[in-house]
Amino acid sequence: MSFDHRKYIPYLPIQLTDRTWPNQVISQSPAWCSVDLRDGNQALIEPMTVEEKKRLFALLVKVGFKQIEVGFPAASQPDFDFVRAIIEEGMVPDDVAIQVLTQSRPELIQRSFEALKGAKKAIVHLYNSTSPVQREQVFGLDKSGIVNIAVEGAKLVKAEAENHPGTQWQFQYSPESYSGTEPEFAVEVCNAVIDVWQPSADNKVIINLPATVEMTTPNVYADQIEHFCRHVNQREHIIVSLHTHNDRGCGVAAAELGVMAGADRVEGTLLGNGERTGNMDIVTMAMNLYSRGVDPELDLSGMDEIISVVQDVTKIQLHPRHPYAGDLVYTAFSGSHQDAIRKCLSKRRENDPWDVAYLPIDPADLGRSYEAVVRINSQSGKGGVAFVLEKDHGIVLPRWMQIALSRVVQGDAEQSSGEISSQRIWELFQQHFMVQNPMAVKSYRLEHIENEQINVVVEYKGEMISIDAIGNGAISAFCNGLNQHFGLNLDVLDYEEHSLQHSSESQAAAVVQVNCLGSRHQGAAIHEDTLLASMNAIVAAVNSAMVQQSVQVA
Repeated sequence: MSFDHRKYIPYLPIQLTDRTWPNQVISQSPAWCSVDLRDGNQALIEPMTVEEKKRLFALLVKVGFKQIEVGFPAASQPDFDFVRAIIEEGMVPDDVAIQVLTQSRPELIQRSFEALKGAKKAIVHLYNSTSPVQREQVFGLDKSGIVNIAVEGAKLVKAEAENHPGTQWQFQYSPESYSGTEPEFAVEVCNAVIDVWQPSADNKVIINLPATVEMTTPNVYADQIEHFCRHVNQREHIIVSLHTHNDRGCGVAAAELGVMAGADRVEGTLLGNGERTGNMDIVTMAMNLYSRGVDPELDLSGMDEIISVVQDVTKIQLHPRHPYAGDLVYTAFSGSHQDAIRKCLSKRRENDPWDVAYLPIDPADLGRSYEAVVRINSQSGKGGVAFVLEKDHGIVLPRWMQIALSRVVQGDAEQSSGEISSQRIWELFQQHFMVQNPMAVKSYRLEHIENEQINVVVEYKGEMISIDAIGNGAISAFCNGLNQHFGLNLDVLDYEEHSLQHSSESQAAAVVQVNCLGSRHQGAAIHEDTLLASMNAIVAAVNSAMVQQSVQVA
């Protein structure tokens, strides 16, 4: 067979039997570094223009990134020009450090420092490959040869920085393909670089440990990070950084477990754009922290703007099910989900902790409205339909009316085989439960004698009819009058009334369930006069019974 798993070698995890990271809880945000403008850009079919990069850089600053990798200026002229532009045009805030990537090659390191002239704060990110496959098949070097490349590059970076004392420099080293490198050798090469740079409490060195290719489960990566943190020299002066890719779909999980294992910093991209299956998605990881009460130290409240800018400059559309950011991630079509959401939201008080079924965060925190939380199709139930009617039209339905309306809506959805809009639900509600034909109340007069005495003028099939009746109350009198005149055998089974929530006027909404002409029917009405609203609701239910009987008789 062509699909043969035997060509692949199982990845053997390191032996870390006393690991501590599973017991850790992330209680504060790691430092973030956006690599959208470098790693994200190099993965695009059409790399960003300088103007597009400026737009994305401005967004990253607005979101709150304090470290931004702005490119590989020694690798291309557009990258070089962009770095120069944001420095010369004063686009970099004083508290933001721009980071540039360079291989451990003299001419590339020198060119990188040229690009950074005049920067207030800058990180020079030096890397070389360290894994066996890279050493043996790409470079043809042994371990000492790889260490020598790293050390010579580190020396040159340090020397170049001394020539530019006006910039606040920080050094970063990555053993590229760390996830595929022997743990002991990764420590060895990083320690050699640390010995050159001599970090201190005031000038810490960043050691970035990339899962350049995600090769195994996130727990193994966490073991690698904990092992490194235990054995690296001068750990107190080292910022351990992570850079995970998403080849196995676990980039966020690997970064989270890596932070639990001792890492201090995370590199990634907004919404996960990057090589192959992408980089670690900072939006997802930051929102994971946020949803558990940890301040991510990034402002993601303008999610629609973030999506718009990223889509425009990358030419990649966001999947509607993308975590936290997708169009459909806060939307419920399932009836049971809708019912649970509606009940939780109706019971929630303003200052209560967020605890709503099926909604891990409040959509409003990301600038999303509640309009799309519940959407209706043939899979939806009574709770979802009731939620939409209450949210958009202010009408609160009792359970028996929810059941009746949901049957109507589901039938319409099945017929159309599509989504039912809020406007369509309102139209169906009016058509089926607010019918004022063939009968309509035109006027009434109420008197209080021993009982309630009412005179009602109704129009029935174009004829004005005056009805006088008495009862224990106005509604009872009205029903007695209809029974006496039309022989309806009318009995009110359920009745609810409330002020209309979304109305600027003092309108009342009344909903009733009646037994009429031998079967149950529902009606509803809205009016400034509460009694007239109630009578109109009863008439709507009676009209439904009359129409149904006439169809059956026909």
